[in-house]
Amino acid sequence: MATKGTVSGVIANMVTLVVDGPVAQNEICYISTGGDRLMAEVIKVVGAQVYVQVFESTRGLKVGAEAEFTGHMLEVTLGPGMLSKNYDGLQNDLDKMDGVFLKRGQYTYPLDKEKKWHFVPLAKVGDLVEASAWLGQVEENYQPLKIMVPFLQKGVCKVKSIVAEGDYGIEDTIAVLTDADGQEVKVNMIQKWPVKRAMTNYKQKPRPFKLLETGVRVIDTLNPIVEGGTGFIPGPFGTGKTVLQHAISKQAEADIVIIAACGERANEVVEIFTEFPELVDPHTGRKLMERTIIIANTSNMPVAAREASVYTAMTIAEYYRSMGLKVLLMADSTSRWAQALREMSNRMEELPGPDAFPMDLSSIISNFYGRAGYVELNNGQTGSITFIGTVSPAGGNLKEPVTENTKKVARCFYALEQDRADKKRYPAVTPMETD
Repeated sequence: MATKGTVSGVIANMVTLVVDGPVAQNEICYISTGGDRLMAEVIKVVGAQVYVQVFESTRGLKVGAEAEFTGHMLEVTLGPGMLSKNYDGLQNDLDKMDGVFLKRGQYTYPLDKEKKWHFVPLAKVGDLVEASAWLGQVEENYQPLKIMVPFLQKGVCKVKSIVAEGDYGIEDTIAVLTDADGQEVKVNMIQKWPVKRAMTNYKQKPRPFKLLETGVRVIDTLNPIVEGGTGFIPGPFGTGKTVLQHAISKQAEADIVIIAACGERANEVVEIFTEFPELVDPHTGRKLMERTIIIANTSNMPVAAREASVYTAMTIAEYYRSMGLKVLLMADSTSRWAQALREMSNRMEELPGPDAFPMDLSSIISNFYGRAGYVELNNGQTGSITFIGTVSPAGGNLKEPVTENTKKVARCFYALEQDRADKKRYPAVTPMETD
């Protein structure tokens, strides 16, 4: 029986519940108010009192409202059909939303259940497989994508049956496995994975060694980044961090590009939505958007959704890495992600660290950056996630906590200067011009 709760307090997007059963850290619940069901995540449990952060506006939420817990953490739904999509931080398909403005309590399924995909089997009946093993392949936007054994499957299974080559929907059973206990496991094209848990479905994670050509000559020549490496771009507002990320996204040697607009200003998000579909991929001559996924979360959205967006982007990147693909993940800006962490920490009255950021900010940043990397999969193939984030230090102060803690874990550092950016916008005035 699902655990239920009752609202006992509301502080902006942090809501206190009194529950009647067990609740897990980071578990998802839905709070009912005014006909809407608001998604929230558990961030603190104290006896029968549970603190949750709501991913949407809590305006109008009253004490006494009822909540129901789902028994699982925030998850993403993975499968064919994600390329070229525009998602929010919770992986709602923005193109399926009604109207221009997002409605509270409205959620959309991230994949297309009606579309048929041409499936080509790679495994055979009798093969022994384990979690994330490749069962077959489909093609999306000329990109071969692997259909895998469920990531949560335990132990070694035997392929009992697998469908012949043909067209199937994402919910159709494409294979039946037999686990170690003799139970049948039906497999379709859909995977689910909690966003705050790193995928470890690989054999080993060696130190990255192969240079990644970004297509930006000054980077490739003077300060190159490796495939599966991590880097960040600190700089004040208006110095060109987003422009540099877009240039790298367009030119870099990557199979999949994921853009996480974390807490971006609305005008910047609109630019991404309008400019990216028009960019031409220099490697294929096709539209760059065909191999791109955008996860947008504007700065005026609740901080909980802002925090979730970077984890959603990283989990999707790990999914494609499991297929043996080279993924380029760009996050803009990790400073706003850290600010969301600070706001939630302050609401919970935790002991503050430097500049009121959480005391464990360093470990949060390092754990997140550590999810990127170059891996050798269980079948001997390789895949990688190259992660480049931006940091927007207030006033260009590169000594502030987010920049300092990111320096410790990122292996490449591309600082942008305010004075140089200002000189381009406001050229120096000579004495003759003032007369």
